[in-house]
Amino acid sequence: MAPNRKLLYKGDVNRIYDDEYKASQAAKKEKLFIRPSRQRKMKNAKWFGIGMGIDLPFCIILLVLLTIGTIMMFSASYAFAYYTQSDSYYFLIRQLIFVVVGIIAMGVMSFFNYNKLHKIAPLVLGIAYVCLLAVLVLPAGDGGVKRWIPLGMFNIQPSEIAKFAVILFFAHWASKYYDKMQLAKFSVLPGIIVFGSIAMLLFLEPHYSGIVIIGMLTVLMLYIGGMKTKYLLIGGVILGGLVLVLAVTGGLSYAMSRMDGWGQALEYTTEEMWQTTWQTRNSLYAIGSGGLWGLGLGQSRQKYLYLPEPQNDFIFAIVVEELGLIGAAIILLIFALLVWRGITLSLRSKDKFGKLLGIGLTSQIGIQVVLNILVITDWLPNTGISLPFFSYGGSSLIMLLAQMGIVLSISRTANIERQ
Repeated sequence: MAPNRKLLYKGDVNRIYDDEYKASQAAKKEKLFIRPSRQRKMKNAKWFGIGMGIDLPFCIILLVLLTIGTIMMFSASYAFAYYTQSDSYYFLIRQLIFVVVGIIAMGVMSFFNYNKLHKIAPLVLGIAYVCLLAVLVLPAGDGGVKRWIPLGMFNIQPSEIAKFAVILFFAHWASKYYDKMQLAKFSVLPGIIVFGSIAMLLFLEPHYSGIVIIGMLTVLMLYIGGMKTKYLLIGGVILGGLVLVLAVTGGLSYAMSRMDGWGQALEYTTEEMWQTTWQTRNSLYAIGSGGLWGLGLGQSRQKYLYLPEPQNDFIFAIVVEELGLIGAAIILLIFALLVWRGITLSLRSKDKFGKLLGIGLTSQIGIQVVLNILVITDWLPNTGISLPFFSYGGSSLIMLLAQMGIVLSISRTANIERQ
């Protein structure tokens, strides 16, 4: 308790004031010595740390994957680049440009208030529709497909924008109508309208792997958003019936052609089947050649014009050949850690929108990794699914890094105690 100065003599009062003054001056001196270190800690906390800055473990895992992916992309591509472009560094130089642009986009988005995306989710979905429509009026690319909007050395793939738009829109929708998501008109109906319209546009390209991924993302977002399980079962039956009708009527001729030779890469019986299964068969050769420890970094044999375009969808076959089963398992473990960390951060977000958005963006990585591995091992037909952070491509890499920046933005408000 403070002393009652009315009962003290004048000398005692002066002594008390003098002691308080000295104590205040000592406290100020202490602050002068301590404050710089505290300022440095607070400055670091704004960059890294849960609840105060972007999540450091997530950043490290992501940068490790990106570094390994870039190295392996160069290792897989330099022979093909020299043969087709007379420059072994052709794909590497461009990929490094995409990496720099993507990291800048990730940094910008990590400081962007992700809640502002809540308001513009319908607008982003509209932009995705415009891009999907625009690509249909442009000249067809290799193989007669229309999947890219050319912009000089950089091509935009509208399906990558559509993936993000679908995740964002359903995170917005489910968080806005969370209490009503068990009703079909608030879950099933929006899902059918959005996915159905996007699937139709992708069908015209055609881009069936994009339809599969966006369909899986739609189901995921609606389910975690509160949709009843029985609607998933009913939707699955309806979708299966639709696919069957299209297959019988010839509407899936392109997709059926991609299924020729599925599961028969090592059991070819005719010359035609030999050519059809060429890519998948050489993928299996590469995986088998790697063994337990691999042939060594840069020592792949299948990348020397045996495996077509090894820097793209089948890059992981080269990874297994050079790094072996052990190296491939470690990379898959790093992917699993990235997905786990991203979902953990998202679940600790303080708002429903952040939870749904973060889970959706992180789950896209896991979905594409699983599908890519199933394709290169002939468990799924060759449908052209890129491996995140490994496969060559600008729009995919930049979009993924920007989306990971949003996850980092969500981590700033994650309700987790700092370690």
